[in-house]
Amino acid sequence: MTISDKKIGIAGIGNFLLRDEGFGVHVVHYLQDNYLFPENVEIQDIGTAGIYMAPFLEECDPVFVIDVVDIQGEPGSFHFFTLDDVQAGNFQLRMSPHQLGFLEILEVSKLRDAAPAQIEFYTIIPHELTESIELSDIVARRKIEVAEMIIKRLEDFDVTVSKK
Repeated sequence: MTISDKKIGIAGIGNFLLRDEGFGVHVVHYLQDNYLFPENVEIQDIGTAGIYMAPFLEECDPVFVIDVVDIQGEPGSFHFFTLDDVQAGNFQLRMSPHQLGFLEILEVSKLRDAAPAQIEFYTIIPHELTESIELSDIVARRKIEVAEMIIKRLEDFDVTVSKK
């Protein structure tokens, strides 16, 4: 499968039951509920799926990952990273509790010569990690903002998305 045959992937990662940890899942649900995407865009609620995300990674390029990040900073603040940033170690490698799993799956995909060449991480620093399916107010304010960043990024790839 060549890059041109691959879909553009949008992956929401996180534990939906741990408040802000589920940020990525909340964003993809918002996108699915409010927009219509063409067939060349694959949106997945990855959750904490681990190995089950391998087919998604192998079928998509580029991949936009929405997640929380475990770095110093203001809760709710937005941080963008590329795969090069991750590989260069420009910040703490373990971005979230499931990040290590993501990178391991990426390595498996590389061994199969099917890994995406371009991965972008759209992340926020969580405020609360308590048991709840609701985002904290600070993080909830970022949901639509990050969703709109993804929509704008799709436009860079000549993808037209329409509101429902």
